[in-house]
Amino acid sequence: MAILGSIIKKAFELRNLPVEKQRRKLNPVTAQKRELVKLLRKSQFTAIGEHYKFSKLLTSKDVQKSFAEIVPVHDYQTMYKRWWYRALNGESYVAWPGRVKYFALSSGTSDASSKYIPITNDMLSGIKQVTLRQLISTTKFDFPLEFYEKGILMIGGSTHLQYNGTYYEGDLSGITAGNIPFWFQHFYRPGRRISRTADWATKLDEMVKKAPSWDIGIIVGVPSWVQILMERIISEYKVDTIHDIWPNLAVYVHSGVSFKPYVKSFEKLIAKPLMYNESYLASEGYVAFQNGKYAEGMEMVLDNGIYYEFVPFNRDNFDEEGNFREKPQTLSIGDVEEGVDYALLMSTNAGAWRYLLGDTIKFVNKDKSEIIITGRTKHFISICGEHLSQENMNRAIELLAEDLDVEIKEFTVAGVRHGNLFAHRWYIGTDDPLDGDRAAKIVDEHLNDLNDDYRVERMEAIKDICVTVLPSRVFYDYMKVSGKEGSANKFPRVLKNSRIDEWEDYLRKNNFTIK
Repeated sequence: MAILGSIIKKAFELRNLPVEKQRRKLNPVTAQKRELVKLLRKSQFTAIGEHYKFSKLLTSKDVQKSFAEIVPVHDYQTMYKRWWYRALNGESYVAWPGRVKYFALSSGTSDASSKYIPITNDMLSGIKQVTLRQLISTTKFDFPLEFYEKGILMIGGSTHLQYNGTYYEGDLSGITAGNIPFWFQHFYRPGRRISRTADWATKLDEMVKKAPSWDIGIIVGVPSWVQILMERIISEYKVDTIHDIWPNLAVYVHSGVSFKPYVKSFEKLIAKPLMYNESYLASEGYVAFQNGKYAEGMEMVLDNGIYYEFVPFNRDNFDEEGNFREKPQTLSIGDVEEGVDYALLMSTNAGAWRYLLGDTIKFVNKDKSEIIITGRTKHFISICGEHLSQENMNRAIELLAEDLDVEIKEFTVAGVRHGNLFAHRWYIGTDDPLDGDRAAKIVDEHLNDLNDDYRVERMEAIKDICVTVLPSRVFYDYMKVSGKEGSANKFPRVLKNSRIDEWEDYLRKNNFTIK
């Protein structure tokens, strides 16, 4: 009998009972009002709290309404230039009590340069709480007791952080991995030594080398890099699937990008069904996780140091580049509707205030506060009014892979001028035979079905759809030369402005023909 597994599962079940009971009683509107009051109360004597008179806001009859009227909406640039740079320079009590010890460097999928996101002790505590909730939720599934004794492989950034005189900087995954609870060390893989490795190629080699000695039950990481690791392990040990090395692998927790385009290629690497579980951990906080095997989406965490507002993602609130307009319409969680794209605003216990996260989400079950990520505010194409979302692109690629029975590991799209009209250039990464012209026709047909605006503009303004087929390694090589190789980074689904030129110049220099 798996004695340790039995003890751990029982402990999880006992911990889960009050958590689930509290969750069922949780009223989203009440919970969010409470979180806002807590945030304002704790930060009222900070520089930003005194500037916007948080103490006075707390006496308002309608705190949420007054908060939205007094505190402006911030994107990263405005938040950094007005407040966060002071914390980066070592000043205390800027946007949250105390001095900020850690800054996460974001992966920078929307912008060329990395962003410095403050990480406070309160935020780290919140991430630990939600991570534990997610682990506890596994008791809802019919896993054998032995499952609870297996290792958890977390493929994240390096835990070796750069010290800059007043703060440490690095990937959020590296910061959180360096602060994991002592009891978790027994299960945590790849372990402290390998986790400290900064060079992705070296870390990959080390994980491949150690793989046979690990008994992994759960893998956590970005799909593209997890896939690369599994492919390397299978190749190195000349086995058919990853289950020949890790027979007890049962769960894959993914985040950061839509997993749908990767499902087909993942299925070729496994011999047993995996439970795919999605989480939503951004550099700014732990937003949501899939709380149930058959959940439609991820359940938002509404009682853990984050207050949310929702901006309808439309032309009234955002321009054609995905920047919000002055005084955009904002809604609280009680006012949202299912099936509508919203951009997320966050006020957090790390000192973000009405901060535009950059993701767009959609409620699929308002009663359970369940959401799906539909894209990025700047990862859409609307050069002539087609309003092509990342969700549309992911679905079109998924359908293309099904139609032609090919594995598509990466893709990106650019909207460009085409004479007096426009064109969309698709770059698809696959190691299977694929005719670009046929792929373009199929993608175009699916997008016409998926998006009414696209269908109209395809007849009027979008003259051509071009697909350039590339080996999948080209995407990863480009990330390497761009300094973004590794487990915390994702290839952008949409290229705009100078990034189009950089990508296409790279392809030409490496003798690839662009259609």
